[in-house]
Amino acid sequence: APARPPAPPAAAEQSGGCGVAGGRMTDTRRRVKVYTLNEDRQWDDRGTGHVSSCYVERLKGMSLLVRAESDGSLLLESKINPNTAYQKQQDTLIVWSEAENYDLALSFQEKAGCDEIWEKICQVQGKDPSVDITQDLVDESEEERFDDMSSPGLELPSCELSRLEEIAELVASSLPSPLRREKLALALENEGYIKKLLEIFHVCEDLENIEGLHHLYEIIKGIFLLNRTALFEVMFSEECIMDVIGCLEYDPSLSQSRKHREFLTKTAKFKEVIPISDPELKQKIHQTYRVQYIQDMVLPTPSVFEENMLSTLHSFIFFNKVEIVGMLQEDEKFLTDLFAQLTDEATDEEKRQELVNFLKEFCAFSQTLQPQNRDAFFKTLSNMGILPALEVILGMDDAQVRGAATDIFSYLVEYNPSMVREFVMQEAQQNDDDILLINLIIEHMICDTDPELGGAVLLMGLLRTLVDPENMLATANKTEKTEFLGFFYKHCMHVLTAPLLANTTEDKPSKDDFQTAQLLALILELLTFCVEHHTYHIKNYIINKDILRRVLVLMASKHAFLALCALRFKRKIIGLKDEFYNRYIMKSFLFEPVVKAFLNNGSRYNLMNSAIIEMFEFIRVEDIKSLTAHVIENYWKALEDVDYVQTFKGLKLRFEQQRERQDNPKLDSMRSILRNHRYRRDARTLEDEEEMWFNTDEDDMEDGEAVVPPSDKPKNDEDIMDPISKFMERKKLKESEEKEVLLKTNLSGRQSPSFKLSFSSGTKSNLTSQSSASNLPGSPGSPGSPGSPGSPGSVSKSTSQMAAITTK
Repeated sequence: APARPPAPPAAAEQSGGCGVAGGRMTDTRRRVKVYTLNEDRQWDDRGTGHVSSCYVERLKGMSLLVRAESDGSLLLESKINPNTAYQKQQDTLIVWSEAENYDLALSFQEKAGCDEIWEKICQVQGKDPSVDITQDLVDESEEERFDDMSSPGLELPSCELSRLEEIAELVASSLPSPLRREKLALALENEGYIKKLLEIFHVCEDLENIEGLHHLYEIIKGIFLLNRTALFEVMFSEECIMDVIGCLEYDPSLSQSRKHREFLTKTAKFKEVIPISDPELKQKIHQTYRVQYIQDMVLPTPSVFEENMLSTLHSFIFFNKVEIVGMLQEDEKFLTDLFAQLTDEATDEEKRQELVNFLKEFCAFSQTLQPQNRDAFFKTLSNMGILPALEVILGMDDAQVRGAATDIFSYLVEYNPSMVREFVMQEAQQNDDDILLINLIIEHMICDTDPELGGAVLLMGLLRTLVDPENMLATANKTEKTEFLGFFYKHCMHVLTAPLLANTTEDKPSKDDFQTAQLLALILELLTFCVEHHTYHIKNYIINKDILRRVLVLMASKHAFLALCALRFKRKIIGLKDEFYNRYIMKSFLFEPVVKAFLNNGSRYNLMNSAIIEMFEFIRVEDIKSLTAHVIENYWKALEDVDYVQTFKGLKLRFEQQRERQDNPKLDSMRSILRNHRYRRDARTLEDEEEMWFNTDEDDMEDGEAVVPPSDKPKNDEDIMDPISKFMERKKLKESEEKEVLLKTNLSGRQSPSFKLSFSSGTKSNLTSQSSASNLPGSPGSPGSPGSPGSPGSVSKSTSQMAAITTK
């Protein structure tokens, strides 16, 4: 049964007409929890309320209603269907299926209430209330129906050693049929048959009758597959459970028997770290451990067909765990003693290790609880002072104790990171930075002795959760993000970056072994996350502490994964397109380590090569002017020979376009005016916009349309043409240098196939070889026809130019 809820308040509302024996809502007999079975075959708690039964007009029949005790809302409204199989388990549970994949359970606080509702269900279905299941789970065959009419019960052979084979065959033959399974289960219950079988087991063991023991194994395994709670309660009772495990040691498929009982009695020891005064709780813990052991270790792995046959066993363990956590949680003396001994300096190391392991297991059990129960559980632990206790434990020398404490801390962070953040900010007002809980976690991450850094990876994940603004709360009077990040960068960030700064004092990493590289990669991963999510906090830290320069030292590491982590960190910064970062990068010449790494990588086509090219391509495509100028002015000589991609030549062209615009501000502003008249601005790149000014559609050219609409023509065309003519004259002087480059590449990537060549240097103009408009003179008053890069009337010159260049 699930953990018993506390008694309801005295002023609960009335039942509102539907009822069992006319009781009030304050009647604890009818207090229930509603459960549904989820896709993972786990029970989900849907709420606590009071159950009643009455005729519901809308459903046209007697129905079960459960109203929430908190607000009286309807938790459940279920018609008692005459053909639905209802099952009573453990005296306080009623389970049934509403649809093919929708199982429901009512868990009663008291047996009397369960019996009343069970009688009502049986009354509607015309069944005897003494049965534990009201219907067969599937339709039986005609032959089975005939059997049912002719023999109301199943007669078991007498429980004797000589008839074990016959009993085993009977059990095996009954399993495929739901009807026969039901009859077999009833016969086993009514005759106390299981205890008789276990007596024969002792006889077989004494006589070393291996054949009989093999038959008993098959019989007991078959009884498990009957999936019957009443039988489990007999088998898992204190007097029977070890004998049941003994029967399951003699698997016929194994040459030797397993020693499960020896393990449970001699190896597995129950350590009562804090005395448990409640005998019922103690017995429940023993029982749950043994049943879990049977499920995990003793029973063979169920086949696909047998899996659903053990659903009641899963439910038995689940409800036991819920009950154990509930009983421990309510025992305040027990928890007070636990935390007092944990933090007491006089507690010896062995005892403390047992206490921490118990607390870890306690938290693991809580994962089976439903969300509202888990909230109450962690709230209780928080009130008892679990975080200060963990801080004390993490400061101890014992690695095992620290490891268990880390696991407990991970449960708390996953459950409620805000609770942990609030605690560490409060303690910062009283303690030094060195002993802050979050700094202890960082130190354990840095000092992880595992060669694979398994613990450090877990701790890094927890730190990432704690500094993630996505799960931080914002209230009317304060913002958790602002407060916590301010605290973290002031008190903790220097601890996190200490190994990075210590290892990057020279031009290459001072320590470059695999474990150090792994640790630095983890730190860089978290710093990269901070760059993406923390905006000005991390920006101030990186610029003030010169962090990027130190990170780029790791580009010289012999470990490619670490060098790529450093590159990824810089790429994330550049991706922000923040001029504060860009000025810092240029001032400190922080492209130098990247260019060095690129050149040292040589012609190898690998991830390093691709990642560096992608970074420069991003700068080109996004037209980050300051970085484009910086790279070309300082590193063009090193990069100009790279011709297997056009990225660096594209950057050079970008740079020259910028210079042209700076040299001719009048031209640049005029192009902008003209473009705004002719085209509506949108989100295209600068490259597209320049191309648009020099090119109209072929339709426009055929119509002889001017680039500037007549109504918007300037009065003095010569004023406009003068800077354009000068500009094109300068272009002609540079043509001879650029022809080879321009014939190799087409940087616009968006030209139609009719274009033979792109002029690129400062601006772009596309010559068309197939348009009839290319032979037209410029329209009067326009800055030249689309086919002519020169001034009006220079068509023949431009045409001969094209012929000369394209035939080179």
